[in-house]
Amino acid sequence: MNKLDRASLFDRLPLLKRRQLMIKAIRSFFNSRDYLEVETPYLVPAPGEEVHLEPFGSVYETPQGEKRNVFLHTSPEFAMKRIVAELHQPVYQLARVWRNKEGGSTHSPEFTMLEWYRPHCSMVELMNETEKLCKILFPQRIEYSNHAIRFDVPFERLTIQQAFQKYVGIDILSLPDDPQLFAQAAGCQLRLGETWEDLFFRLLLEKIEPNIGRDRPTFLTHWPVKQAALAKIDSKNQKVALRFELYAGGLELANAFEELTDPIEQRQRFLMDRQQRARLYPKAATWEIDEDFLNALSKMPSCSGIAMGVDRLVMLATGVKNIRDILWI
Repeated sequence: MNKLDRASLFDRLPLLKRRQLMIKAIRSFFNSRDYLEVETPYLVPAPGEEVHLEPFGSVYETPQGEKRNVFLHTSPEFAMKRIVAELHQPVYQLARVWRNKEGGSTHSPEFTMLEWYRPHCSMVELMNETEKLCKILFPQRIEYSNHAIRFDVPFERLTIQQAFQKYVGIDILSLPDDPQLFAQAAGCQLRLGETWEDLFFRLLLEKIEPNIGRDRPTFLTHWPVKQAALAKIDSKNQKVALRFELYAGGLELANAFEELTDPIEQRQRFLMDRQQRARLYPKAATWEIDEDFLNALSKMPSCSGIAMGVDRLVMLATGVKNIRDILWI
């Protein structure tokens, strides 16, 4: 949306005041639970390792004239985990993050991310805590995208396997690592150049996301190991990772992991991600692996962490459909 296409700052002031009230409530929630609010650098040498995120890059010139490539981070995750590894304390942050080539009604290249990490916390306990936070931030019932969403009832908890069985009609965990066979099982046409992962996310977007979080928020849990990222593998089922996402009203609100604390396995995943990024985006920027982060993992306690989009929380609370309506400028 062009800046000229939206309401004036004065007309949007009630929405922005609601935004500030929610931020105050977020801080109150975590402060009351003995979390330490932290501030980590926004300008970093390694912005993250997510394959499909492109960072904003720049060059830092030292007083001695040395030049170093730096980036605006796509998440404060690595820095926050280093703090947890040192202090073994729960931490949270309301951080500005940047992601290049993003835009649209629910995306902004610069936005506010709430992240928190709690030592000795399981994925289930983190879902419980996330649900408590949401029930503080939202009234018992809201209207959004023609759906009446209740926050006064237990949130739905649905595994990826259950979701694909219910809305696509396949057992995603029993499929071979073959995109053509995947497409045949799902009864759809494989697109030119489409990978197994591409088809997974296409079906998630087209078949599953429109059907969850409609009458109450939904936790979508236990993702296939291909989407483990920085999450632990489930010791009870080696085919899935201890990861969940939260949906409500057609919006993806959060992404969370029971954190992987094995630096050797994490390095291997990073190297695989880098190979995939180089293949898909050969002109993308490169950077050195964050060795400080990997070194910290060996000292990190068992932990769960989550990244939640504050702007989308505000969109849901105020009923607006465009993220720009709840941004100050």
